[in-house]
Amino acid sequence: MSPSRSAPGAGRIALTASGALRAALGALLLATSLAVPAQTRAAPSGVPPEQEEQLLRSDRFRHLATELRCLVCQNQTLADSNADLAIDLRNEVLRQMASGKDDAQIKSHLVDRYGEFVLYRPVLSARNLALWAGPAVLLALGAGVIFRMSRRPRAAAAVPSGEDVDARLARVDRLLDADEPGPR
Repeated sequence: MSPSRSAPGAGRIALTASGALRAALGALLLATSLAVPAQTRAAPSGVPPEQEEQLLRSDRFRHLATELRCLVCQNQTLADSNADLAIDLRNEVLRQMASGKDDAQIKSHLVDRYGEFVLYRPVLSARNLALWAGPAVLLALGAGVIFRMSRRPRAAAAVPSGEDVDARLARVDRLLDADEPGPR
């Protein structure tokens, strides 16, 4: 290839890269021109900032956030988790509280939407009875098996009958007499 010629398609790559750069700069300029000042920005929960701050500090919100599970973390409450979904659920709880719903209505709404798993301490019901009773049943079965095995009579060691003992002793004596030439 001669130095004056470029590879086929090289111009298209350069043109595409410059077009992408222009598009990125344009998007950045558009985003900065449309930015909303911090004072007029709405809270992520959709609740006015003053009311959101008051609700976040309330004992009621803290209590609800400890009774609801983060669906991503699975072993953390909404209060403990920093996952994006936990933040969204906390905002949903704030919206529900701001709309005047009580704790039972908020929990019911979240259970309807996400299932009983959203409750950190699920309630005892016919649907989840096996989960509540399962460990106790397994423990009782295990204890029963261990008890039965410990009470079972062990098989006695095979003891030869009287005739077998005499025959074996006579054989041992013969072997010892044949092997011993004299005192050592």
